[in-house]
Amino acid sequence: QVQLQESGPGLVKPSQTLSLTCTVSGGSITTNYYYWSWIRQAPGKGLEWMGAIAYSGSLYDSPSLKSRTSISRDTAKNQFTLQLSSVTPEDTAVYYCNVLSLGGMDYWGKGTLVTVSS
Repeated sequence: QVQLQESGPGLVKPSQTLSLTCTVSGGSITTNYYYWSWIRQAPGKGLEWMGAIAYSGSLYDSPSLKSRTSISRDTAKNQFTLQLSSVTPEDTAVYYCNVLSLGGMDYWGKGTLVTVSS
């Protein structure tokens, strides 16, 4: 079973860059047809898909966040990362990493709360 664990600072100041890492175990991020996403949920709001990196390294962006979001991966460490620049308090949310496969696999990390505040 694939397991995902988010890590990163819980508090970020406005205008700074939020950086999170998702560490994957029980499966490789290069396994064919696996798609690795970042998803967030702000207080009182629904889930928002932020972007993804595919098994091949191809990137998929959210149109609403594309200008501020960067997703990358470290295959040696079996990790993928999210960077969100120029954060504001509206970026306060629980951030999740997720994996979907064409075969129907769907696993989530437990999520990590990031608060944007001075």
